[in-house]
Amino acid sequence: MPAHSSYRGQVPHDIQFRSDITVELVRSNASDADVLFAARVSTQGEKTLEQAQDADLDTSRSRGLINYLMRDRHGSPFEHNSMTFYVQAPIFVFREFMRHRIASYNEESGRYRELNPVFYIPGPERNLVQVGKPGAYEFTPGTAEQTALVQDESRRSSTSAFDSYQRMLDAGVAREVARIVLPLNIYSSMYVTMNARSLMNFLSLRTKREGTHFPSFPQREIEMAAEQMEDSFATLMPLTFGAFNENGRVAP
Repeated sequence: MPAHSSYRGQVPHDIQFRSDITVELVRSNASDADVLFAARVSTQGEKTLEQAQDADLDTSRSRGLINYLMRDRHGSPFEHNSMTFYVQAPIFVFREFMRHRIASYNEESGRYRELNPVFYIPGPERNLVQVGKPGAYEFTPGTAEQTALVQDESRRSSTSAFDSYQRMLDAGVAREVARIVLPLNIYSSMYVTMNARSLMNFLSLRTKREGTHFPSFPQREIEMAAEQMEDSFATLMPLTFGAFNENGRVAP
């Protein structure tokens, strides 16, 4: 996947500005073998207990079975695995994430801890201008003046909002009340856990790729997270990932 540049700066109160999204695979129990033994129980029953740890992935038969499951959308064998990611991103990205009701989420809480003054600002490579009609939007690069405006206004409003937040905390106001002034570009962190079937559904909607059966037009910031999750998926389950791409990136 392409690398993403990162805009970072410092202003008073140790406020930080970032233009990156970070994703770390922290735990996984996921392999193509999980798909194979789950699928074969339908025809082999208890015999699959002996195969659960010994699936031979390097055969055309194994590849063919996974491709068949993907092509004909037999989805449940892709559910017997798990991947947990630690994600740092601005809150507006998490709100898009959590529209996917196919994962488990635990996010840091502004009720129980003072939030860190870290805010997202689009980097210079971020397209800024929306062109087209609903359902057929394209985004094109902004001018140098537009980029400067976005960064300057974002820094100004974020700094002002965090000053207000800090003043309320200093006056003894509860964290859950003081946080209401903070903008959507403040960073949060969460753990998200999902299986391969859910992840393929997420990737099909949150990445833009040539050759997909159902084109998608995700907001760039959540696509930055999805690309990193896809890298982990491709490493853990290469046969499943390959079949996903070969069949138009349609989740089974």
